[in-house]
Amino acid sequence: MLRFLAVSMLFAIAGCSASEPEFIIPEGARVISFSGYEWVVSNSEGKKAGPGPNYFSDSEENVWVDEKGRLHLKITFRNEKWHCARVELARHTGYGRYIFYVSTRPDSLDRQVVWGLYTYKNDNEEIDIEFSQWGIENNQEAQYAIQPSHVTGNKARFRMNMEGTYSTHLFDWTRKWIDFASYHGHRKQPVNETEIIARWRYYGDDIPPDSDEKLKMNLWLFRGTPPSDGKEAEVVIDRVEII
Repeated sequence: MLRFLAVSMLFAIAGCSASEPEFIIPEGARVISFSGYEWVVSNSEGKKAGPGPNYFSDSEENVWVDEKGRLHLKITFRNEKWHCARVELARHTGYGRYIFYVSTRPDSLDRQVVWGLYTYKNDNEEIDIEFSQWGIENNQEAQYAIQPSHVTGNKARFRMNMEGTYSTHLFDWTRKWIDFASYHGHRKQPVNETEIIARWRYYGDDIPPDSDEKLKMNLWLFRGTPPSDGKEAEVVIDRVEII
């Protein structure tokens, strides 16, 4: 059984109250600093794990922060296996506005690749921004979803219709609704309507409560199926803001 190491120092740095849940990091886990937060890099230790199922690696070949402070997630092929990437925030953040500034075109991914930006506690308490064609050629490339996403009204799919490399994606999570938006460029708010790619407000019954969920980002293969083009895949997240 893994022994665990408390990360109470993270709460002191972030100014969290003592009443908030104390999160722990498995001893020996790889931790990276990105956008002013500490993130745990997932490692499935040579076994397949969800989603997918896939092999998740904590190698610097799969997850790293470059000299500009940007996070890279990469699917690699080595030792006859496809290795995927995932990071999760080492502390709880709760209700708020989550903004992701990215410099990889989501519509450039192979149809088997899935890129997720999400909060997760369990399969029924999850907020997703996901970029994928879900294995279908020329399918819409993106969706906003509240789990369980099979429930009518819990998902909105759309095309990216990109006009450049840079885009911003966000969800604003409150007790009563969740607002989603995607737009061209890197800024907290779009300057005008022409910059907006998609937006959606969710009013349904499955808004997750503010509990002990964590923010995660991943890059993986749908149903564990290799990329149709046989190539490795990489995405770049310039920064994340939680307001």
